[in-house]
Amino acid sequence: MNLFNLSLKLKKFPLGKAKQYLNNIKAINESDYASFIEKKKIDILLYHLKHNNFYKKLAKNVDVTDWNAVPVLTKLDLQQPLENRLSDGFSCKNIYLNKTSGSSGTPLIFAKDKFCHALTWANFIDKYGWFNVDLNSSKQARFYGIPLNKTGYYKERFKDFLGNRFRFSVFDMSDAVLEKNLAKFSNTKFNYINGYTSAIVQFAKFLQKKKIVLKTVCPTLNVCIVTAEMLFEDDKHLLETQLGIPVVNEYGCAELGLIAFNNKQNEWIVNTEDVFVEILDENNNPLPHGKEGKIVVTSLYNKAHPFIRYELGDYGALAEESKPQKPILKYLLGRTNDFAILPSGKKAAGLTFYYVTKTVIEDNANVKEFIIEQLKKDTFKIIYRSVEPLTEAKIKLIEDAIEKYLEKGLNIIFEQKEHLKRTQAGKLKQFTSKLK
Repeated sequence: MNLFNLSLKLKKFPLGKAKQYLNNIKAINESDYASFIEKKKIDILLYHLKHNNFYKKLAKNVDVTDWNAVPVLTKLDLQQPLENRLSDGFSCKNIYLNKTSGSSGTPLIFAKDKFCHALTWANFIDKYGWFNVDLNSSKQARFYGIPLNKTGYYKERFKDFLGNRFRFSVFDMSDAVLEKNLAKFSNTKFNYINGYTSAIVQFAKFLQKKKIVLKTVCPTLNVCIVTAEMLFEDDKHLLETQLGIPVVNEYGCAELGLIAFNNKQNEWIVNTEDVFVEILDENNNPLPHGKEGKIVVTSLYNKAHPFIRYELGDYGALAEESKPQKPILKYLLGRTNDFAILPSGKKAAGLTFYYVTKTVIEDNANVKEFIIEQLKKDTFKIIYRSVEPLTEAKIKLIEDAIEKYLEKGLNIIFEQKEHLKRTQAGKLKQFTSKLK
């Protein structure tokens, strides 16, 4: 039964029209693709300059012939009532309404017109199809958070029913709970796993300890799709080994949908069908392929609400071999507010700090997971969950690694806890700076 498609149609999202439109985009010749994207960029810019009062004020006197002169839109610009940001002819009665998780600060309420939202889902359906996942019929093992209030809880459970998925809690990753998860896999014909990277990694470590490959327990599994958090190469290797299936890295956000998705050749393909992705420097100038900078995205079809040159708050780079029809995300560094400012003035991606520590701290089964907080320019706290406290020898190795890869003179505080704090959505924020 096509419950997923039916749920979209009942809400009057034109999925059939969106699928046909997506097929038409995919049929465009490579030689014509750059000009096609340029036209769509100008089309959506002109639309909002004509029909959206909020955007008219933001981009007044903009030169529409110079894309680099178009202002970069930030979350701060959007901190005003939604009704002020909607285009002519749109209201809460004829839009898709949602809000972000708030992982970068205050949650943002936003809107999409119904065709734009249908096109977002058409794109997900297409990309998941690369790995023989059918959102109507494939059974999903879902490692996500869930609202703890009654209304939100049952709403998500109903959506799980429509989406043919079973949700595993990410708020309790104890061995007792993971044992129950394993039992569920043994008696359910799951086709794929989808969810937060850190939670699935913890399940894989549990499987490693028990010397179990999940595919042998649940032979119907075909692929694991991780999202919402960073995927490190060693974690990917662990997942592929203990799950016994390919691991796909998905990058997206609530406001825009899919941004990048691994193909079967392990290339991180940037979505060009309904968004346009740019890498900009601190002064909002475009950077050449291979150079890291701010990730800025334009929604090419959202007429209800402008997301034009929208700064996500993430840093990354496009691969040198990227082309208009096939840009490739070289790497993702993390959020712009997740950078460590060191006493020397050096600015280091927080995930670099996390990764350096990770290479030392997780070489045995003792430490389950950990997070890092920057308290002062020279002071960092490593909060970890483990069977036993870290030994003095292990602490010395971590301090030496931090000194080698970052700089000397940093104060490192270690704190063991039974549970690590997750966001309300259930994500594990790996690095947090407490500096103002």
